[in-house]
Amino acid sequence: MMKKYDDAAYAAMLDRLFVRFPSFQKDGAQAYKPGIDRMLFFDQLAGHPHRKYIAVHIAGTNGKGSVSNMIASALAASGLRTGLYTSPHIHDFRERMRLIDGRSGASSPEFISKEEVWDFVQKWGLTFDHLDLSFFEITTMMAFDWFASRQVDVAVIETGLGGRFDSTNIISPVLSIITNIGFDHCSMLGNTLPEIAFEKAGIIKPEIPVVIGESDPETDPVFERKVLYTNLPEPDYMGDRQKIMQLLTFADRTEPSLWHMKDAILKNMDLQGVCQRKNLRTVLASLDVLSSDMSVSAHPQFESLSRQLRQACHCADGLPANDLVSAIVHTASRMDFHGRWEKISDHPFTIADIGHNAHGLKYNFSQLKQYRNDGICTDLVIIYGAAADKDIEAVFPLMPSDAEYIFTNASGKRALPASELLERYMKHCADAGIKPAPAQCAGNVAEAMSLAKARTEEILAGRPDARPLVYVGGSTYIVAEALSK
Repeated sequence: MMKKYDDAAYAAMLDRLFVRFPSFQKDGAQAYKPGIDRMLFFDQLAGHPHRKYIAVHIAGTNGKGSVSNMIASALAASGLRTGLYTSPHIHDFRERMRLIDGRSGASSPEFISKEEVWDFVQKWGLTFDHLDLSFFEITTMMAFDWFASRQVDVAVIETGLGGRFDSTNIISPVLSIITNIGFDHCSMLGNTLPEIAFEKAGIIKPEIPVVIGESDPETDPVFERKVLYTNLPEPDYMGDRQKIMQLLTFADRTEPSLWHMKDAILKNMDLQGVCQRKNLRTVLASLDVLSSDMSVSAHPQFESLSRQLRQACHCADGLPANDLVSAIVHTASRMDFHGRWEKISDHPFTIADIGHNAHGLKYNFSQLKQYRNDGICTDLVIIYGAAADKDIEAVFPLMPSDAEYIFTNASGKRALPASELLERYMKHCADAGIKPAPAQCAGNVAEAMSLAKARTEEILAGRPDARPLVYVGGSTYIVAEALSK
């Protein structure tokens, strides 16, 4: 008999779920269970819920969250009841599963309710133990099941880690998207870009179109071979090569139908990181594919939905529809999406971003440098923390030399202690023969935020016309704690 729900019981149940089934968010690599056999069996027991709607599948090193949210916002604006599954969460576990009802014209998302989370865990709790599932496997099936119960038209599904062995990779989507390839999670995905690309390319399916956000000479051949060999009946049969390769789109080698509006969209977007230019191109190229015959031929049941999307993308005179463009421009507010170049305070002016590896942080630090060059700020105070498994030596050379640093650590055992971070930064500077920037430690994020505020007040006391900026980043968990203050 199922236990009765109440808020206290829910909180205790969620705590047990995190402890009993380690999550990568909390526990790192020990929570990673490669392979999808457990998930396939669980899916069979649950009645294959993901087969009850169309899916868009998204992998990549960086940008998955932004691309996923933009596409979900656009699909909802085209009149589709749209589910969105992403990870990790910032504040609340339920952020991982959202629904925005385009049928009713909703302009904000609905999260899975606590009662629905409770009911799913009560129903399948014994199965979690019997199959020895990971936290991510559990939450993935919870999302698939919830989307089916809420009768979504389409679900946008973000991978957790990699692609080939990711728990989400049991779906057969209408479109696969790989945003980009960079160095991250190397111990699990590989130590070269082609090795990492091979793992991400695992989401590519027979006869399903795929969009690659950023082309690269090292990784392009991996995707080309994967598309070709996945669709050929025999490895040496080359008769349909040209037709097969039409399934593959490199976003940065094409001009999407709405790309001529890029400057206006980027200027007005509530996602203001410079990386969003590349993400936007990926999104617009993906919307073109979704409204094309390729998606319809891959999934005939998608024909009516594709027609809706095509109509949303273009008015009768061929001009882009305002609703869809507006949905992309207002992605963060429409989807309740946080932690991407997000302004969290005016006094002091504070920006937070979850960029956590060299591939992503190079854009963030470059944008901070540009802010100084453009006079948006005169002084930089950077609060930085990292997970212990990150390659911070690759990040140090990217850090602005004319900033002040407050190294800190989030709560949780994955965090690299602030004292060790400072020590490794000083060693990097000594080894590189460069003068270190002013730097200090804070034992937690709250202390770091207080120190940064005090420092900006100090700067303003000495120079009233100064415009100091505080940047918070290096880790999703650092940003999550900063946003909660």
